[in-house]
Amino acid sequence: SGISGPLLMVIFVLFTSLLNLLMGSATAKWTVLAPIFIPMFMMLGYSPELTQVAYRIGDSCTNLITPMMSYFARKYDKKAGIGTLVSMMLPYSLFFLIGWTVLLVVWMITGLPLGPGAATLLG
Repeated sequence: SGISGPLLMVIFVLFTSLLNLLMGSATAKWTVLAPIFIPMFMMLGYSPELTQVAYRIGDSCTNLITPMMSYFARKYDKKAGIGTLVSMMLPYSLFFLIGWTVLLVVWMITGLPLGPGAATLLG
């Protein structure tokens, strides 16, 4: 498709966040996505650690608003429904998604390592 660099990871973050709305289990999502995206991104020169960071950003940001989340219940306010909870948490979810995605793009552009021995690019 000709898409590479930070834009590719932003698309992957958005894809993961949308998939999180349909599939609640983080482990099941990673089991489905990892065998596809890790080798594909490795062929493009990105480290598996970077792929997991992008996945974790997309997955964690929409956990607040997904009705598939097991903790999505009326524990504290018995009158609150799904609409109430989603409308209250949507600004936080969008703020985290935008903020952490921007941080990922800056991290990739500067070339900082993700951790000890974990570079953003292979090689």
